[in-house]
Amino acid sequence: MSTDFPVVFALYPRLTQLDFTGPLEILARLPGARLVLAASQPGELTADCGVVFAHVQAIAEVQECALLCVPGGFGCAAAMEDAVYLAALRRLAARARYVTSVCTGSLLLGAAGLLTGRRAACHWAFRELLALFGAIPDPGRVVCDGTLFTGGGVTAGIDMALAVAAHIGGAAFAQQLQLAIEYAPEPPFTCGRPESAPAAIVAQVRARFERVWPERLAAAQRAAAALAHERASPAAGG
Repeated sequence: MSTDFPVVFALYPRLTQLDFTGPLEILARLPGARLVLAASQPGELTADCGVVFAHVQAIAEVQECALLCVPGGFGCAAAMEDAVYLAALRRLAARARYVTSVCTGSLLLGAAGLLTGRRAACHWAFRELLALFGAIPDPGRVVCDGTLFTGGGVTAGIDMALAVAAHIGGAAFAQQLQLAIEYAPEPPFTCGRPESAPAAIVAQVRARFERVWPERLAAAQRAAAALAHERASPAAGG
């Protein structure tokens, strides 16, 4: 591996901070890792919980990328229709050795045209939207399709990053990272997935997500239509 390994986090307003900071904790420890935080608008960026990240670069100006990581979050609907952001994802992914996402970040990879015919994970409540972009929705917590690594909902970002670390540096290296951060989750309840959660809990959480479902569905449909139009255009290029 080169001594310089730029890890680009493609951010946007109202992302979920753990989608970003979970994998960051692992990926920052890769040999030669150089972290780059980038978004369509440079400066400060506010996560959906109110945490503010500073010194964010303009993603259109980022040139080097060994690993691209796209987090999910409540702002993903708007990001799916951000032409500057999607163009940057396509450009950076073409240069990256690894393309990764967490939670609904895979919808953004899909909107950028990067998941056609590829298996990908997503948050369980929005996984079916991947099909709009020609992706193959996969219920796995971490899904590896070549050098494309996608994680399911929020906390799967840590698992995804460890899988990438193992691919880059070997299993022993990834295990050292896992031990260093004492990643040994013992949740107090067995309800981290809808298959294992009580039916009443699933219904209550689904009701919360149903409030944002129309917005995300409409944004995904428009993004898919725009992608199809772009691909059908005679002027479309790589």
